[in-house]
Amino acid sequence: MRTAAINLRVEPTQRDLIDYAASLLGKTRSDFMLDAACNYAQNVILDRTVFQLDENNFNRFIQALEQPNQSNQGLEKLLAVNSPWES
Repeated sequence: MRTAAINLRVEPTQRDLIDYAASLLGKTRSDFMLDAACNYAQNVILDRTVFQLDENNFNRFIQALEQPNQSNQGLEKLLAVNSPWES
């Protein structure tokens, strides 16, 4: 059961475009817009969390991850400093 509302102000031409596309799929305007928004939201989230590589680039990626860490004196110095709340 849907209980949350989302309201939008659109141009009449935008509403007509959405209504036409929804009718082609046999959906209501709300169902069409909700499906489109959810699909787009999922793609945005996946673009931030999933990436694909071909076999060659995947192997190069794994090889880079498996390299030993290099010494970073600046980072070591920073991490050795006590935070103000630790003093």
